[in-house]
Amino acid sequence: MTNHRDIEKSYPTSQFVEKLRRLADCLENGENFEIQVAGERIYVPDHAIFNIEHEREDDEEELEFQLKWKTK
Repeated sequence: MTNHRDIEKSYPTSQFVEKLRRLADCLENGENFEIQVAGERIYVPDHAIFNIEHEREDDEEELEFQLKWKTK
């Protein structure tokens, strides 16, 4: 059974910085990261794979910081 979800949420700069700071602290301490997105609590394990993606199309660019992991 596929449980597809694709949500994009914008945050004010101060909230985005706070979330990045919490993520960085968790990474440095080898801890799982917990975040709520659009009403759903997400638990990112400390063994997640991290990558950065850059996209360019015409007059628009996008930079994504991605965290990926397998679920049980």
